[in-house]
Amino acid sequence: MGKFANMEKVIALGEKSWRAGAEHGLVQVRTTKGDNGQLILDGHAFTNMVSCSYLGLNRHPAILRGAIDAIEREGVLNHSVSRTRIAPALLSEAEDAMSQLFECEAYLTPSCFVASATVLPLYASGHLTEGKKPVVVFDKRCHFSMTIMKASCGDETEVVTIDHNDMVALEELCKNHEKVVYVCDGAYSTGGVAPIHDIVRLQNTYGLYLYIDDSHSISAYAPRGHGYMRPAFGALGDRTIISGSLAKSFGAIGGVILAGSARIRELFDFANGPTGWSQQFSVPGMGSALATAKLHLTSEVADLQGRLQENIAYFDSRLASKDAGNGLPIRFVEVGEAEAAIEASQRILARGFYVSAIFFPIVPRGKAGLRMMMRADMSREQMKEFCDAIEEAITRPMAHEPALTA
Repeated sequence: MGKFANMEKVIALGEKSWRAGAEHGLVQVRTTKGDNGQLILDGHAFTNMVSCSYLGLNRHPAILRGAIDAIEREGVLNHSVSRTRIAPALLSEAEDAMSQLFECEAYLTPSCFVASATVLPLYASGHLTEGKKPVVVFDKRCHFSMTIMKASCGDETEVVTIDHNDMVALEELCKNHEKVVYVCDGAYSTGGVAPIHDIVRLQNTYGLYLYIDDSHSISAYAPRGHGYMRPAFGALGDRTIISGSLAKSFGAIGGVILAGSARIRELFDFANGPTGWSQQFSVPGMGSALATAKLHLTSEVADLQGRLQENIAYFDSRLASKDAGNGLPIRFVEVGEAEAAIEASQRILARGFYVSAIFFPIVPRGKAGLRMMMRADMSREQMKEFCDAIEEAITRPMAHEPALTA
């Protein structure tokens, strides 16, 4: 028991802080639409600084129109049948556009979790590793949408978890096992990136297989939105699979799997995994994916990426963080204890900006802080107001003594 999951411990140690966040009005927030991309909470307008729509494309007219046109074309939201059996031609149109964009085989899924549930069991069973079951190695800070698959993988083969970005441990496993699969994020949701040059070296040296979720950098980073990891590989080949969310910076719906060959892509349809379920990629998702793929082939996305970089650079000039200068949009400002992070987040919300208070078990005890996402669709004046609000919130003394223990 507890070999692959620790939910009991996570809830026991984190619930008090989550409840404190709720008491401060920072979780279970329900809003209505405001002007200029703002949200309204009980008459109070604020800017959502934890939105992963880094380029502001979730409000782009062409992408919204793509979803609407798809519904009108098909007359349904979902065809309620396995995509392996029947799917509208629109699905192939959207996947062809994504394949052109990423210069590989693209396969659309309802979510990134479905992407992981499609790929990781195929790796663990040996179907993607030349018929030989590998050791599947998870980075300790892998996103939950991947780590939840440890038990499934562990039923097929050996599963190992290594410390975050521990390339020494990964290389030792490569030396001692014929087939190794490494599972990691490209850009991590709490900041930081995978050591891509070391990962490529290990693949070239030992034939390392890779499953990388790069949801937090695709669209927002690199020419045509290829993200942090995709440009490092050229042709993906049969040893690298990248997944990503279309519901973050792409401004659409669902997820995408990027593979190097039609043979691998075909397995996703025929392996009786999530693609065999009756809930396939939604019709508005197909339309929005097609629209955003086309948009990423234009200069507009490059212009938005430039504005995002300007806002990231301005933030880094005002506030210190461990990820300053990495060019990616997530920032984490450490403040210490969970209570301090919660109170600072509440003060910033009162100033018109929502940031996440992040605490144990998401980060270690005593390392709580504020997580925020930079956005392209903010003026310099808005960025100044935002940074002013953070500086004021984290330098003011707490209104009361800490009362929680995590």
